[in-house]
Amino acid sequence: MNITQTAVSLNVPDVTASAQFATTHFGYQEAMSADGFVSLKHPSSSTNLIFLATGLETFKPREIAGSAGQGLLLVFVVEDLDEEFGRIAATGARVITPPETEPWGERYCQFADPNGLVWQLVQWVS
Repeated sequence: MNITQTAVSLNVPDVTASAQFATTHFGYQEAMSADGFVSLKHPSSSTNLIFLATGLETFKPREIAGSAGQGLLLVFVVEDLDEEFGRIAATGARVITPPETEPWGERYCQFADPNGLVWQLVQWVS
């Protein structure tokens, strides 16, 4: 198997709100969009983020067509967590968890977008 790209697709009530959060705070850029759909790419990653409007008729399987978010974390490893936290928090983004460090060396913080998706930044420290 030769995987050439990866995408994470999330159902959300407001596609525009999550897409704007990703572009404003995380540097994603729109790759394509249509009614109820946006695909974002990042200049330093081969993983795309896709947001689909909850309830799209084309979503299959229908039995799991609900909104994403329950127990989901979008996690991004960064070089300077404190700098990124300060930058994003200063724009008024909703802080869920300010920077803290776990005993195993994971320093992290969390933000929520307007759809309630949790965006987590991680920096590994010794």
